[in-house]
Amino acid sequence: MKTIILKRLSVAVLLCFLIVLAPTVTAQALKNHVEFKGKITDGNTQDPLEAVSINLKYTNINTISNVDGNFVLKVPESATDGTLVLTLLGYQPKEVAIKTLSNKQNMITLNPKITQLSEVNIATYINAEALVKKVFEKKAQNNLNDPAVMTAFYRETIKRRNRNVSLTEAVVNLYRQPYMSNSKDVIELHKARKSTDYRRLDTVAFKLQGGPFAALYLDVMKYPEYLFTNETIANYNYNFEPPSTINSKPVLVVLFIQKETYGDAYYKGKLFIDADTLALTSASYSLVIVDKKEASKLFVKKKPNDINVYPLETFYHVDYREKDGKWYYGYSNMQLTFKVDQRGKLFNTTYTLATEMAVTDWENNTSGTKGQIEKRLKPTVVMSDAVSGFSDPDFWGPYNVIEPEESIESAINKIQRKLDRNKG
Repeated sequence: MKTIILKRLSVAVLLCFLIVLAPTVTAQALKNHVEFKGKITDGNTQDPLEAVSINLKYTNINTISNVDGNFVLKVPESATDGTLVLTLLGYQPKEVAIKTLSNKQNMITLNPKITQLSEVNIATYINAEALVKKVFEKKAQNNLNDPAVMTAFYRETIKRRNRNVSLTEAVVNLYRQPYMSNSKDVIELHKARKSTDYRRLDTVAFKLQGGPFAALYLDVMKYPEYLFTNETIANYNYNFEPPSTINSKPVLVVLFIQKETYGDAYYKGKLFIDADTLALTSASYSLVIVDKKEASKLFVKKKPNDINVYPLETFYHVDYREKDGKWYYGYSNMQLTFKVDQRGKLFNTTYTLATEMAVTDWENNTSGTKGQIEKRLKPTVVMSDAVSGFSDPDFWGPYNVIEPEESIESAINKIQRKLDRNKG
């Protein structure tokens, strides 16, 4: 068995299917919730809108639209007279009464919004680097500083070239510590499933080490050591870009680029900052690869001599949500693309790993509990090893999840049909 171990990633040869049927959800759990589906598009271009936040007003119940703009939201029967609030950076927020939605696919549009900052705004924030420093200085004022327990949905997918070959999903409990605390967050596995067509994975199969922790560590306000610290803020060049909006509020946009590439790679991205409170509302960035061989050292820890693994592209994104004047982690996604060269093979293979995690509900953790020790995940967890089974369309019950895009859904259906034939 050949194994390539990457820092936070590992590649290994897997030779068999693991088929375990997942437990079903009780009828009572489904009865107490109503499910609504829809698609969100740009009101001008009709293009689908990804990562739109859909919130049940006056609650912490949320979901996110997928890359095709599709979403599914389950709400308690007692809340069907409520209102959904849809928000996306750069668009006007929209409220939709639940009673106006049908049981079939609902089409919803959002309209872009252009914000002109006042002269006061422009004059106040001339120095972009000083603004970024101020964002972190105001963390105690702007970010959630009470312990919280959050329900989150996590998805991890693997593509070989352009074909989906593996899908792992989980509902987890996040025991979040205050943003000003140095205590680490705890993640507890609540429910999970996976499906993998190993025959499409060729001679190697990627496994993401870290699972939900890899997604959570994109919360740069809680874990600044992965991007910005007091010492490393000066390692970037900063420039203002045209402002945007979120929830009808002006947002300052700062472009940052690492000053030195260190011969292998450098960070580049954008920070979206609330113009009134200076809270970080969103961040998108990537590790730009300069030297593939040198950059591989950032990822590869151990590999066979006849295999080389090179990073091609990386992308990271995090969104924050606000309630009662406090901002908290709401959603993140990551995409990593690698080229695998194996000696003796004429063609190389490209693998893409993508993860995303969205907080779907939360409450203050007044007791300070950190869940059950036996259910806690380790930061080194490999979810595809820790999870089994993929069956039952009602598997998630009342839990809100991110609607899978059509390509993933189609791939998994094909895998399931093969498994059914094998069982027959």
